[in-house]
Amino acid sequence: MNKQELVDAIASASGLTKTVSSQSLEAFIDVVSTTLKSGDEVRITNFGTFCATKRAATQGRNPQTGETIKIPASYQPKFRAGKGLKETINKNKK
Repeated sequence: MNKQELVDAIASASGLTKTVSSQSLEAFIDVVSTTLKSGDEVRITNFGTFCATKRAATQGRNPQTGETIKIPASYQPKFRAGKGLKETINKNKK
């Protein structure tokens, strides 16, 4: 499912227009991004948690030249599924 299909599904499920659904999705993405950037996490009960984890600086190799390169430290966004989401997707897969 891509972003436009998600907007269509939200509009269909909620009875909202596609424009309002798109604005709501954009607002959600902006709020989650801003919250993670500030160092906090976003918890949605029975769905999951969005958080940012720090990845340490490492050394890698350029595959074309074999030269050692430094990969700088960075923050990586993560999503941990909640119990409710796990139960929902596993409900009928047994």
